Amino acid sequence: MTHLDTVEPVAPLRAEWQRSEILIGGGWRPPEGGRTDRVENPATERAIGTTAIADRADVDRAVQAASGAFRTWSMTDARYRADVLEHLLAQLEERRELLVATTVAELGAPVRLVREDHVGLALRVLESYVAIAREYDDESRTPLGGRVLREAAGVVGCITPWNFPLYQIVAKVAPALVAGCTVVIKPPEQTPLNAYLFADAVVATELLDGVVNVLPGAGPEVGAALVEHPDVEVVSFTGSTQVGRTIGAQAGGAIKRVCLELGGKSASIVTADADFERAVRASVDSSFYNSGQTCSALTRLLVPAGRLAEAVDIARDQADLQQVGDPTDPATDIGPLVSGLQRERVERLLDRAAEYATVHRAGTRLPERGHYVRPAIVSGAAADSEIAQDEVFGPVLTVLGYDGDADAVRIANGTSYGLAAAVWSGDLTHARALARRLRAGQVAINGASPPHDAPFGGFGKSGIGRELGSAAVDEFVELKAIQEPDQPLAD
Repeated sequence: MTHLDTVEPVAPLRAEWQRSEILIGGGWRPPEGGRTDRVENPATERAIGTTAIADRADVDRAVQAASGAFRTWSMTDARYRADVLEHLLAQLEERRELLVATTVAELGAPVRLVREDHVGLALRVLESYVAIAREYDDESRTPLGGRVLREAAGVVGCITPWNFPLYQIVAKVAPALVAGCTVVIKPPEQTPLNAYLFADAVVATELLDGVVNVLPGAGPEVGAALVEHPDVEVVSFTGSTQVGRTIGAQAGGAIKRVCLELGGKSASIVTADADFERAVRASVDSSFYNSGQTCSALTRLLVPAGRLAEAVDIARDQADLQQVGDPTDPATDIGPLVSGLQRERVERLLDRAAEYATVHRAGTRLPERGHYVRPAIVSGAAADSEIAQDEVFGPVLTVLGYDGDADAVRIANGTSYGLAAAVWSGDLTHARALARRLRAGQVAINGASPPHDAPFGGFGKSGIGRELGSAAVDEFVELKAIQEPDQPLAD
């Protein structure tokens, strides 16, 4: 059942979803090649909108506009930038319900999740950067009296992913603007409509022309051109580790700074004295969050070996409770995956896992149309098996047993990733000690939610650099040390 009173129906002719231009230098312009593509609703597999397709020539135009604007924007006062961000926040607030409907339509995420986390969190993050900008100081002193200036790095290429389209735009653009940088955004092919609505808000804010530019298009063309462009000083990318490796190599060859937020295979460690059932069920929910399409999802559940069977039973029960279906229904927990290709990839991984492990597929009935998969609990797999090592990016949880703290830490740290982790324990001191031993960028204890102004990023192949909070602003600044004589000359 579709709840039309909650989210407006998916209308194929909705004007806000029919786009054929790109934002360069403060104005909407046709792409050089004149190309467009359709935007598909993954729940219906039908076209709901149109997006322009930019090319390398458009990248050059956008970078030139951003470079021109940088000379003025980088010299503005941080308090002025705070005012601009506050106006942008107000424009996005006016579009809140449209952003919710658009995210549900182009990503297929459940409306309850979209309203609170996709759109709601994005706006809270932007609000936090308004506060950061108001307190921002671009000059400090060393203990021995040296002056240190924090100067904007330059033009930033922001390459954003499809799994949290609005949030990821805000998480990259807001700190870059606080630092005094200008940006060129390359949104994902699957979910470009959020970027268009963000661009509409930018235009309505009357932001200085060229400070924010938006170029929908293909990664191998537009994304690669941004990375390679000599006038792009910083590349901020969120996506797969494979693509991040390529971007890192290209940027390294050009001596260009990068911030890479990549994949994860995060562990949730449940100790013997934890609230066992709560911890297991919460780990299942984390693994299935956003249909499992979350880089920081807790996709490996580690429990004492003697309670492995109990944990698997609870996890299976929790999986069976999930409501899979129409993302516009407030009762839905899990919507479709973003594309048919993503669905096929998840199914292949589960088919291979069934050859060496037990795969429990939740008994929920799937809609006849849409890129849906049945949630899965995998048990009996070795800690070094494919399903326990590779990022699935679907609603799949692998349950593993461990023998003592050292073994739990070994298994948790035993992947190439290090993005997130969780520890569940009845002893806070014990939990903190375990958290310190985990090679992960953020660790949640007993289900605590990290504040959205805390640094987010990973160890190992989970990336380089940090997003969110004041730490993210540091990704977009250069430090300049100025030495002055002890006895300055008279003016």
